[in-house]
Amino acid sequence: MSAADEILDIVDENDRVVGQAPRGQAYAEGLRHRCVFIQARDAEGRIFVHRRTPTKLVFPSLYDMFVGGVVGAGESYDDAALREAEEELGVSGLPRPEFLFSFLYEDGAAGSWWSAVYQVRCALPVNPQAEEVAWHDFLPEEEVERRLSGWAWVPDGLAAYHRLREHRAAR
Repeated sequence: MSAADEILDIVDENDRVVGQAPRGQAYAEGLRHRCVFIQARDAEGRIFVHRRTPTKLVFPSLYDMFVGGVVGAGESYDDAALREAEEELGVSGLPRPEFLFSFLYEDGAAGSWWSAVYQVRCALPVNPQAEEVAWHDFLPEEEVERRLSGWAWVPDGLAAYHRLREHRAAR
C-alpha cells in the first residue's frame, strides 16, 4: 500500500471523527485530519533536524525540527507518536513520547489538521529512513534558532515550533 492509500480519520473543528478517507484524497481535498509532531533530542539535548526527501507527498525537500506524520484511522495520537518517531528515527525501543499540547493547524492552501505535539529523548543511534529523510543531524537549540530565517522549513513544523517555545515560556 502506498502512503497515498493509507486510511485516515477525517475530523471536524473539535477533533471529532466525522469520516474516513485515503491520505491522497485528504490532501487533495484539504480534508481535516490528525498529525503528530515529536521533538526528538539526543542525550546532550540537541534537537533532531532533517530535510525531507523530494518524494514526500507534502512539503518535499523542506527542513523540519520534528519527526512525525499522520495519525492512521482508529489510531491514538500517543500510538502514532511512538510509531512515527521510531520509523523516522530508525530506532526501536524508544521511550513513549511525552504529550505536551495540541492545536489546530490551518493552512488555507493545504487544508488543516489537528496537531499533537510531543517530546522524546533519543539516546539510541539513529538510522533515519532513506525514503523519508534526505539529510539529518542533531543541532543545539541555538543553531536551530539561527537557521529559522535562512532555511526553508515545513510551515506546520515551524508553527508547532513557535507554539512549543510559547508553551515552554509559559511554564
